[in-house]
Amino acid sequence: MRLLLFFDLPVEKVIQRREYTTFVKNIKRLGFYMLQESVYIKLSIDQQNATSVITSVKQFLPSSGSIFILTVTEKQFASMNILLGDNKSDIVNNDQRIVEL
Repeated sequence: MRLLLFFDLPVEKVIQRREYTTFVKNIKRLGFYMLQESVYIKLSIDQQNATSVITSVKQFLPSSGSIFILTVTEKQFASMNILLGDNKSDIVNNDQRIVEL
């Protein structure tokens, strides 16, 4: 399953830019990587792991803005259509199981 994290954070003031930078650094530490600007994605083993990641993200939320997390299955993620832009080769985009040795 995949966790899709969408956010829209204000960056008008210095403190807001600092919160934005801190938030992005923290989600990258959790294993999220950028799918496109303000959309990050993370591979999750199961629902329990996804819930744990969501709990971790809640610990460092900025003071303002919008943040959403959508959980989708591998099959749903693999059915995503790319209408414009390049298909990034570093993104696993199929419904086969991933085995790391």
